[in-house]
Amino acid sequence: MRSLRRQGRRMMWLLFVGVALGVGLTEFSGRGPGPGILAQGTAGLSGVPRVMDGDTLDLRGTRIRLYGIDAPESAQQCRAAGRVWACGQQATRALVQRIRGRTVSCTERDRDRYGRVVAICRGGDEDLNAWMVAEGWALAYRRYSRQYVGQEQAAKAARRGIWRGEMVPPWAWRRGQRLAGEGNERRPTGPSDERQPGCVIKGNINSTGTRIYHVPGDRYYDQTRINAATGERWFCSGAEARKAGWRRARQ
Repeated sequence: MRSLRRQGRRMMWLLFVGVALGVGLTEFSGRGPGPGILAQGTAGLSGVPRVMDGDTLDLRGTRIRLYGIDAPESAQQCRAAGRVWACGQQATRALVQRIRGRTVSCTERDRDRYGRVVAICRGGDEDLNAWMVAEGWALAYRRYSRQYVGQEQAAKAARRGIWRGEMVPPWAWRRGQRLAGEGNERRPTGPSDERQPGCVIKGNINSTGTRIYHVPGDRYYDQTRINAATGERWFCSGAEARKAGWRRARQ
């Protein structure tokens, strides 16, 4: 009887050691999602994204922050030739125009403190992160990566995008730093920036880049939101919308 008990305890001990070794080997081999290691199945995302700003995409409900770059904030202004201009909105438009309904593939590199995926995104063979920096619509985010420093130096030398004049780095702008006089000069506005009285038609740009307008009473009118930074706008009539290149939403 004692022999049976000893054998039972020995078997339990061997089982415990085996489980412990198995867990240790899994962690050592990197198969477990330890610190800094991405879990399998979260590394790749693809589809036609919605551009939120110059360094953020929305892909099927997943917010993606472009890795290694920092673009001007949507409300940020820069100055060139003595005049203030909406560089944040222009950076967003540049990314919208570059993607223009193309399928984008994103490879996850990290997660930020807000839980967003941080990724390198490509349109075909083109690294969109690199393109934004090379065209002067974003800066290399050296705090996290030096991958795009070369593109930034070339854009600065050629005075492309935000390098054409004065600007505050986006990370400093978020901390409250401003250009002298920024915010005191009113930039011209138009129908795409603010709704005029009586102009209630919503000009939306969908995820494929198609321009669609919605009139009150249409199926998706109430849930449609206008984002002027991406080129969306209000119209005063259907004729005005069609002339500008929009078509009416299908019911």
